[in-house]
Amino acid sequence: MRLTLIMSALLLLAGCAEKFNAAEYLQLDEKYDVVIERDHLGVPHIIGERDVDAAFGFAYAQAEDNWQIIHDSIPFYRGTNAAINGRDAATIDFLIHWLGIWDDLDAGYETQLKPETRAYIEAFADGINYYAALHPEETNQRLFPINGKDIVAGYMLRHLLFYGFDGPVIELFEEQRKYPISRRGDAVTQTDSRSHGVTIGGLPVGSNAMTVSPYNSTDGSTMLAINSHQPTTGPVAWYEAHVQSNEGLNVMGGLFPSGATIGVGFNENLGWGATVNKPDLVDIYMLDIDPNNPNRYRLDGEWKTLESREITIDVKLMGFLPWSVTEEVLRSEHGPVLRTDHGTYGVRYAGMGEMRQVEQWLAMSKAQNLEEWRNAMRIHSFASFNLVYADREGNTMFVHNSLTPNRVSGYNWAHYLPGDDSSLIWDQYMPFDQLPQVINPKAGYIHSANQSPFHITAEGSNPVKENYRIEDGFPTRMTNRADRGLELFAELGTISEQEFFDIKHDKSFSAKSRSMAFLNQALELDLSDAEQRYRDAQQIIANWDRNTNIENRGAALSTCVIGTEWLAEQKGKPVPDIREELFRCSDRLLDKVGRLDPLWGDISRHIRGDLNLPVGGGPDTLRAIYGTGMEDDGYLTNVAGDGLYYMVSWDAEGKQKVRGIHQFGAATLDETSPHYADQAQDYVDEVLHDPLFDDKLRAEKIQRQYRPGE
Repeated sequence: MRLTLIMSALLLLAGCAEKFNAAEYLQLDEKYDVVIERDHLGVPHIIGERDVDAAFGFAYAQAEDNWQIIHDSIPFYRGTNAAINGRDAATIDFLIHWLGIWDDLDAGYETQLKPETRAYIEAFADGINYYAALHPEETNQRLFPINGKDIVAGYMLRHLLFYGFDGPVIELFEEQRKYPISRRGDAVTQTDSRSHGVTIGGLPVGSNAMTVSPYNSTDGSTMLAINSHQPTTGPVAWYEAHVQSNEGLNVMGGLFPSGATIGVGFNENLGWGATVNKPDLVDIYMLDIDPNNPNRYRLDGEWKTLESREITIDVKLMGFLPWSVTEEVLRSEHGPVLRTDHGTYGVRYAGMGEMRQVEQWLAMSKAQNLEEWRNAMRIHSFASFNLVYADREGNTMFVHNSLTPNRVSGYNWAHYLPGDDSSLIWDQYMPFDQLPQVINPKAGYIHSANQSPFHITAEGSNPVKENYRIEDGFPTRMTNRADRGLELFAELGTISEQEFFDIKHDKSFSAKSRSMAFLNQALELDLSDAEQRYRDAQQIIANWDRNTNIENRGAALSTCVIGTEWLAEQKGKPVPDIREELFRCSDRLLDKVGRLDPLWGDISRHIRGDLNLPVGGGPDTLRAIYGTGMEDDGYLTNVAGDGLYYMVSWDAEGKQKVRGIHQFGAATLDETSPHYADQAQDYVDEVLHDPLFDDKLRAEKIQRQYRPGE
């Protein structure tokens, strides 16, 4: 029997017709007029005659640097990953089918996206297909060709994960119902919100973005810090590129491999940074199911039938054996439906069916002034993200961007909702211009660090909290980075270029932060009966100056304790026990390094290839460094936080200055490349480079110029 199964599997694999005829795609380069320039750091500058030419070259350059990530993302976004990577990938495959992402794409791709947007996306897909055709030895031929829908699917799924869509859904799989069913008139308090931080793959995603207006700078400059935090490696680590055409596109910045647009960056006249926000954008409805028919639910006093369809998920078993699993996918008027042991739930979430993200990023990139950029934002396709803006004219802006549902008042929307009332099924969002935002605040500075949108500048200049309802679900959390940055801006008054640089690289904890409030509990513990090591640890914390510079001897112990509280808050978990954390961190340090107060630079390390460098900063400091691996290595390897970041300014005469650094280098995967780690030392030393956005400056440092395929 086993032999029969194996033979059947081999025959099935042999019979899989390859859709991708590489020869058909080897002439794609003849359709496009584009040149790629690689500077002395290996960063690609893509220069096309038209936008579509630039898109083709942009994709090809990314493929040169990130082929494995791009290649492996294709089945991930299609929901076919388990057929390649086995049963562990089946969950995300089910999620994509359950959400109906591809149903939405098939229904709306031709109508929701402008023709020029589709042309750009499809030219980008051509660039990927062209690289695949030229490199068959690196390519699973059964995955190709890709098309524009594959690219858009990636945007649709990433946007959901970035605001933590998966958290409330995962809670439905717990053994018992997590929240009660809200009824009209329930008491609603802000603390009821499910809002907390966001992690991707267990790693934190945060970010900083800051501006200073001309009248708050010492020399009349406008300054912008673009500093989004991501994992240092993997599919959502920052990749740097410059994309230019003769149709108005000229933008440089960071993106994730396989992305067709710049996510954070700048052009000649303006720039923007993005920080993750976490408004309440997911609502769960408890469906009233007919006891005689599990496929019927009550809505407004009438029985409705759940939409039902079967999906097939192909799963690779034992490394080679293909297997198919058929699952039922349900949908109500609320949205996708899940059956669990404690009930049947409908799920409604911000961004359902939205696929215009590429269109909005392109419009933002092409904007040349504040009004054009705001018009791009009014496309309103992003489910979340704070955006911080500055421009050559001295304008600055913050917006807590979100697709905030227009919810009925009188219910606790942080709990579950009764599913039998159609008035609770929202179908509109708060208009963009009504979202919490400020333009040119009187205080002269903006500081966004994943905190409440009502505390991003000085008192009197913030969005007014009272203008919004609790049902809108805006977050109230503060981070240490928010507390620390705001107090530094307030203390300094007018800001010089060096002071702005120093704020971005500050490594301290605010005395009033939530982190310090937790750590200070360790000083209140009665340790009279505890071992001497724990009393010594308590004294180290008492003497700590709240800094995480590499010479610091209190940071290793203190950040260990702080880090557990911070990560628990990010994941919405209970606050850890301070005594247990003090003991755990003390024991770990003594076990791994033999002392409670090692130099922070001996513990916090930035590692790439043969380089193993000390790096200052820590969890939730403005110089954000998140390390793991202490148990295995005796030190913490920097795995998330500061990655690619820029300091952009325009002086009083409008002259632009840009400096930036990448955590490693332009070659994200190729260990043999000279650019695999050529920026790592400057990264830890906080030495920034001119990214060569200016054509004249770049001309002196171009090391290679070529067309795709050459």
